Amino acid sequence: MALIYVPFAIFILFIFNSLTYSFCLKGELSNERQSKVFRMINVSITILLISSYLEVLHT
Repeated sequence: MALIYVPFAIFILFIFNSLTYSFCLKGELSNERQSKVFRMINVSITILLISSYLEVLHT
């Protein structure tokens, strides 16, 4: 299961980071604000990916 899920998780993080980058460019956010947005989104997505992996693993 981990062999499939890890590349999937990396792909999802890459997609969300590219969307976040586009959002920051369009919103013309400052560098300080961009780092906060990236950190919040990356932490949130990582928590969601870990919790979904654990749920799939235990069912």
